[in-house]
Amino acid sequence: MATRFKIGTRKSAMALAQTEEIARRLTAAVPGLDIEIVKFDTTGDLDQTSKLLPHGGKGGAFVAQIRAAVLSGELQAAMHSLKDMPGNEDTPGLVIGATLSRDPPSDALVLRGGVTLEALRQSRGKGFKIGTNAVRRAAYARRLFPEVEVIHFRGAADTRVRKLDNGEKQRLPDGGAVGPADALIMARSGLDRVGLSSRIAYEFTAAEMLPAAGQGIVAVECAAQDWQTRQILSSIDDPAAHACADAEREVLWVLNGHCNSPVAGFSTIAGDQMSLAASVLDLSGNTIIEASHSGPANRPRELGRAVGLDLLAKGAAEIIERSRPR
Repeated sequence: MATRFKIGTRKSAMALAQTEEIARRLTAAVPGLDIEIVKFDTTGDLDQTSKLLPHGGKGGAFVAQIRAAVLSGELQAAMHSLKDMPGNEDTPGLVIGATLSRDPPSDALVLRGGVTLEALRQSRGKGFKIGTNAVRRAAYARRLFPEVEVIHFRGAADTRVRKLDNGEKQRLPDGGAVGPADALIMARSGLDRVGLSSRIAYEFTAAEMLPAAGQGIVAVECAAQDWQTRQILSSIDDPAAHACADAEREVLWVLNGHCNSPVAGFSTIAGDQMSLAASVLDLSGNTIIEASHSGPANRPRELGRAVGLDLLAKGAAEIIERSRPR
């Protein structure tokens, strides 16, 4: 008899592509699994105008409703982009049962027609508007292009590119609007997932723009006490991606960052060693605190804790507190 297995996800093209990939892998790994993808209209998807903070940050906007369905037993599992899962708080009763192998973690620049990377660089961004909703990307954009105007820009990956191409303005909560944007900074993995890789005008190196913790990693969350589901999910878990996720999220936990904190973290594994770099920026991009350490790959949380404590010793807490909403 087939085992019914419900996975919850947002309705965006990227979220569905990620969830369908999970379903394909589970079907191949566990014969007889009857998978149903359950689509949710999350608060963050329904409200394409407001900043995420009033909805409780990314956690409240994109994952809270799906998590509640897992806790109630309505779903066996939930798909999340790991970078959208708050790292400074736990959800009692839930665990990450699997992480897929990591997609490219870098950020990418997408340009509207008529705009060139050379012009953006030569002008130091003066006269151009870059759209993003991520405070980390905004801070790095101001660091790379000191005279650019960074504007609030919301929407699923394909929606944002469409708005860029059509010269649409971004509506604001107060009834006003900003834009149109000349360029967007987006996750390369998201563009890949929705078939828009060809729109990448430039891919930032980690030295130029350190990725968000967990960027490029798809996580599958389930109930901590649902041992059958945990066993099923273990069949598609990528140990290296899971270890990197643990290290990077430990930095967020130590820093107690919030959704308005420009915090970045990225780890790599070579043999039995893991390297982890993290940074905290002020919102202007003028101040950056960085730390990096290496250690045994089988002790990712300890490595994350060491990097987080190093950042705190260098003054990261003050920057985070300044960026905290009043």
